[in-house]
Amino acid sequence: MVENTGALVCGGGPAGMMLGLLLARAGIDVIVLEKHGDFLRDFRGDTVHPSTVRLMDELGLGEGFRALPQSRLTKVAFPVSDGSVATLGDFEALPAPYNYIAMVPQWDLLSFIAKAAGEEPGFALRMNTAATALLRERGKVVGVRYRTADGREGEIRAELTVACDGRHSTLRRDAGLVPKEFRVPFDVWWFRLPRFDREAGVPAGITPVARGAEALIALTREDYYQLAYLTAKGSDARLRAEGVERFRERIAGLRPDFADRVDRLQSMDEVFMLDVKLNRLKRWYLDGLLLIGDAAHAMSPAGGVGINLAVQDAVAAATILAGPLRRHAVTLKDLAAVQRRRHLPTVIVQGAQRLVQRVIFEAQFTGKRSGPPKSLLFLARVIPGFRKIPPRLVGFGPRPEHAPAFARR
Repeated sequence: MVENTGALVCGGGPAGMMLGLLLARAGIDVIVLEKHGDFLRDFRGDTVHPSTVRLMDELGLGEGFRALPQSRLTKVAFPVSDGSVATLGDFEALPAPYNYIAMVPQWDLLSFIAKAAGEEPGFALRMNTAATALLRERGKVVGVRYRTADGREGEIRAELTVACDGRHSTLRRDAGLVPKEFRVPFDVWWFRLPRFDREAGVPAGITPVARGAEALIALTREDYYQLAYLTAKGSDARLRAEGVERFRERIAGLRPDFADRVDRLQSMDEVFMLDVKLNRLKRWYLDGLLLIGDAAHAMSPAGGVGINLAVQDAVAAATILAGPLRRHAVTLKDLAAVQRRRHLPTVIVQGAQRLVQRVIFEAQFTGKRSGPPKSLLFLARVIPGFRKIPPRLVGFGPRPEHAPAFARR
């Protein structure tokens, strides 16, 4: 079976779904392929930053977005040795109404965007459909081969194929594009613990705790805590060999207030390891093919910027490519313009993540220091204006994108 479309987006994550919505609003026929049957997967990034909240308003989706289940994160703080808490970032210092991070389950966000895109006549979402290989003709990518969950295979030909298929991108590998890898000193183990009735109304917040070569971050959900345990990269086999009882002891040691519920964690099968990567392609495109989001640049969890940088990529790509797609004349120059637009912000954000990893995480996991540097704590405590800098960089980034005129409602 062979189909044809204007734009083919492979991957239904934040970058893919946003790009599909924007191109459909530009009047372009677009198909989004998503290999899973739904968006319900635990332990995805759920931090929606002010730049993305503002984009929702520009798209006329702000009211619906705010109706999604969510909590608001307004501060990032670290406990210090004297028992106090140092606030390193105060998002409430940003101009309202974009002065918070929305903690929204990613499955709700993606379903919301898919519903909005489905109202556009040229949009189609194919679930349970994985892109397996690129189609090429005379050196140009002209679409993909796909396979559905029930084993059916086919081809979709497109004027432009966009790979949004994540940090382990199948299409990137098929294209022969290899990202430059940057060293990361830690991995993350995700799991959940219940919230009790007495904790109803606990505000959302991120207050990491650290001890020796390990750290724990708790994200407040409606009826549970989503927890991220961090320790030195390559520790997964050791942690699993130690068993769930030892893992419970580690968590209770970091958060004694969770000692009354760690027994709810029944086995290490409930703990999911994220192999943290930080990388970037030198070139994000080939003739007929563009890569954005994690397929072009995998981000560290530091700052929780992954979703938002991917969304910014999608907005830039739609803004630059909608016209050429309407004219059926997408060139290498157009694709290069997308990378040119988004390359510097990516480099700046990844540079900041590498700095954070070096001065906080690496120092923590090698035993050189526990918690943030004293100089950073001094700035946060003594210079009030300093607290505004991290929220601005994290919340909007170095080059925030705005919705193109054709996509506004």
